[in-house]
Amino acid sequence: MTEIHWGDLSAEQFLREYWQKKPLLIRNAFPDFEPCISADELAGLACEEDVESRLIETDPDSGDWSLEHGPFDEDRFATLGHKPWTLLVQAVDHWVPDVAPLLQAFDFIPQWRRDDLMISYASDQGGVGPHYDNYDVFLLQAEGVRCWEFGGLYGEDSPRRENTPVMILPQWHAEHSVELQPGDMLYLPPRVGHNGVGVGDGCMTWSIGFRAPSHAEILQGLTSRLCDGLSSDLRYEDPDLEMQPHPGEIGQDAIARVQGILRQYLDDPAQLAGWLGQFMTEPKYPELNVPDAALTEAELSETLTGGAQPVVTEGARLAFHDDNEHFTLFADGQVFALCAPAAIALAKQLCANQVDTCLDDRESRILLLQLINQGSVYLHM
Repeated sequence: MTEIHWGDLSAEQFLREYWQKKPLLIRNAFPDFEPCISADELAGLACEEDVESRLIETDPDSGDWSLEHGPFDEDRFATLGHKPWTLLVQAVDHWVPDVAPLLQAFDFIPQWRRDDLMISYASDQGGVGPHYDNYDVFLLQAEGVRCWEFGGLYGEDSPRRENTPVMILPQWHAEHSVELQPGDMLYLPPRVGHNGVGVGDGCMTWSIGFRAPSHAEILQGLTSRLCDGLSSDLRYEDPDLEMQPHPGEIGQDAIARVQGILRQYLDDPAQLAGWLGQFMTEPKYPELNVPDAALTEAELSETLTGGAQPVVTEGARLAFHDDNEHFTLFADGQVFALCAPAAIALAKQLCANQVDTCLDDRESRILLLQLINQGSVYLHM
């Protein structure tokens, strides 16, 4: 497995001192880094129908800023003029299995927090423009050189450029500036302003992003899940009602009763874990992982006997919750309650993308068959 070279730090120190606190520049984080995808291959991905991609052109003299969404025609990149431009391709980890070892280097952060690997290619002076994101990101320089300016905290109330569909900051004053060479990496916490500009042609940056649900998403998602299973017979009750000074007043006792209703659901860890596991493992592109045909148990046994090994599908999201009484596997938004020790061991290995267990027991094979038939796992010879 690929490892991050922290220098004088360690992963534990990083989490304690930098994670969601302040930026960190890591020189030579990946010594002798060799990208497994070329600029031409990245452009080829941007021409594919199912791949999410964007092309941004800027003009430093006039301030013009334009955005195109893929897929692109193959000859589009040959028509780009001398204006700076950058190509961004989302979720490359869904399409290029060879990036998996690099992503495993970030396993010191829970995998269910990981969003995707975005790769950007920029011409000289090409970039998105000064902006901020609501997620943690590691910016790994893969080829060429990029200058990163960063600093300051921004939010939805910050001024933004009106003629752009993304949060481009019109008033930008960088606090720090660094040039990243191949193998260097910059970590930025959420809401830190940043601006990356290609220095010379051939600038390729890998962005490993980590998502976090907003409070609104948490409240909306959880309450929606709770409401689906509640009877309309469950109502606000006040059998201890007493006379009050004014008939129009909502008293503190009423507020306390409502708090009690909410608390009985929020104080249920199993309920919260079930929702969070499903929510955070929902697939980014649910339409992509559906297999062509369902595998039978007999076909699975025959294939495993032939030496096939289970592999987690590129882009699949797996996580588990273990409260010492119940073990639950979440895979692409689906829930699997497991009891058999062998099946639990398999689930943990799949969540780490490292399967080395024997699959002779039926419980493990049933779980594996379900995951294969929903597209979260496939067999590799």
